[in-house]
Amino acid sequence: MATSRAQTAGAWDDSTVRVRRSFAFIDLSGFSALTERQGDERAVALLGGFRTLVREICSRRGVRIAKWLGDGAMLVGVETEPLVATALELQYAASTSRTPVKTTCGLTTGAVILLEGDDYIGHAVNVAARLCDLAAPSQILAAEPASEHLPPWGQVARRTEVLLRGLDSPLTVLELALRPPEGDSTEDPICGLPLTARTATATSRDRVGRVLLFCSESCRETWESRPRPAPDEQGSLRVPLIGS
Repeated sequence: MATSRAQTAGAWDDSTVRVRRSFAFIDLSGFSALTERQGDERAVALLGGFRTLVREICSRRGVRIAKWLGDGAMLVGVETEPLVATALELQYAASTSRTPVKTTCGLTTGAVILLEGDDYIGHAVNVAARLCDLAAPSQILAAEPASEHLPPWGQVARRTEVLLRGLDSPLTVLELALRPPEGDSTEDPICGLPLTARTATATSRDRVGRVLLFCSESCRETWESRPRPAPDEQGSLRVPLIGS
């Protein structure tokens, strides 16, 4: 018996749901050129280190890696601010690692269709991918709503109107960046981001009473839940007291 159009539509509706999510696409800049200059093995080793970095940051900030895309990844967040923070930290960590690399990133938020529980289809996904393609090395481009979800240590470095491929109207695009510290700064003990008392969102104290600044509650919780040495090992050559 032939399936009616109504039945087909009903089956489609049963396997889809509309949700609001935030999306970021992040790519290693110049990866193809790197494989040519330094060979496939070196490029794969660098990519492995980059993926490890992405996993660690996303896990700590509660952002999901929706899929790996060769030399990049598609990231999804239920909330926007953790995703913005992830993009900013990834850019900083990648550029300051022992083997620094440059990344490009496009980010946006919006309502999309969740297809069969593991794939996202919609305008917001397309815009994030287009912005990643447009971004220059070490640049994060985001659609306008992202400005409402910046952490205190982030800022809008530039705002411009851009006509993206496939869109009829110009889009307000923001370039996101770390906020330069005003005065003396200290590094978050977990992620290494430079912070001041005004830009930190959480604090704690170490074992000698010094105030520690954190960029997020997730970094503070990671610090406070870290494995700690036994009391009789404190101050030994193997486990120094300072910074423990």
